[in-house]
Amino acid sequence: MKPNYHYKDVAETYLFSTVAKKVSEYSSANPDQKILRMGIGDVTLPLAPAVISAMHEAVDEMSKKETFKGYGPEQGYAFLRESIQSYYARRGITLKTEEIFVSDGAKSDCGNILDLFDADNTVLVPDPVYPVYVDTNVMVGRKVSYMQATAENGFLPMPDETKKADIIYLCSPNNPTGAAYSKDQLQKWVDFALKNGSVILYDAAYECFVTDGAARSIFEVEAAKRCAIELCSFSKTAGFTGTRCGYTVVPEELIFDGMSLRKMWLRRQTTKFNGVSYIVQKGAAAVFTEEGEKQIAENLSYYRENAKAIAACMDECGIPYTGGKNSPYIWLQCPCGMTSWEFFDYLLEKIQVVGTPGSGFGKNGEGYFRLTAFASRETTQEACDRLKALLKQ
Repeated sequence: MKPNYHYKDVAETYLFSTVAKKVSEYSSANPDQKILRMGIGDVTLPLAPAVISAMHEAVDEMSKKETFKGYGPEQGYAFLRESIQSYYARRGITLKTEEIFVSDGAKSDCGNILDLFDADNTVLVPDPVYPVYVDTNVMVGRKVSYMQATAENGFLPMPDETKKADIIYLCSPNNPTGAAYSKDQLQKWVDFALKNGSVILYDAAYECFVTDGAARSIFEVEAAKRCAIELCSFSKTAGFTGTRCGYTVVPEELIFDGMSLRKMWLRRQTTKFNGVSYIVQKGAAAVFTEEGEKQIAENLSYYRENAKAIAACMDECGIPYTGGKNSPYIWLQCPCGMTSWEFFDYLLEKIQVVGTPGSGFGKNGEGYFRLTAFASRETTQEACDRLKALLKQ
């Protein structure tokens, strides 16, 4: 038996595992210190009442023989796919329910969707980038090249004819930088993909945070249905990080070398995936009801206010940053020429504030640092107070 030797090419530990280990070691050595965690993008507010109510109803259904549910459809129950379809329709985007596939989260789909593509395909990702895009391709031996996302281009790289690839990853609003593409910018990417026979894997996990007119879906560009797959999540939209539910849109128009990617994804899911639990899907369907959207808007507003507070803190300290407007992340430049991990250690040791080193997202992330707005209001305010007291020095 031979193992998959490509795993040798993947970093031995995941970025956030390293962060957790460092924090754990510091906490053990300093048990009296209160650590403020502003690193991992995990939500802190509870699920919306409409979601909880729907889940309770589903639990009651599972307790009765007449309404008990066993295995469900691998692509998701019709009621949830129709709910997602309506959510897009309210934003002027027409989808067929057959093009919507429910999963246990966008992170899973980011890796699993690669089953549709030959291992010889080349991959183009932005740098800095969400590590999963790179690692899942390296694990199967694909060649990965990078487009440069820097302060000079607003962390929004545009097509470059010298950088062609079969698979192109775009994340907007971006994790980690918070930068978001406009519809016109996405049009250029769609044109580029169509010209070069590429497929775009578009991560829209943070679309609900858009407030200034930036694009929320690549399907705002109509021609995108011929070259793009969109991956979405209930984790950031509705706080499902501990409940696990997402969805991926694979349009019927995606035909490559005579093969339908939609049919291939359906075949893949029916073979390797048994679907998301009925209870979770009932809760997810409540997200896009009138009451659910109202309640979730309040939660999103809470996190946006946290982001504004962190951004204001950076302004007061004179530290350059992006994000905070269309994103729950603030991507800041490390002061005094510190490296990302030096700044991480500095904040942990001096004021016990934990963020995420930018270098963990790629070469261009060196010298940058990510803070999240998903903490509680109290934690966010205390972290800002500590940061101002330290950084204004």
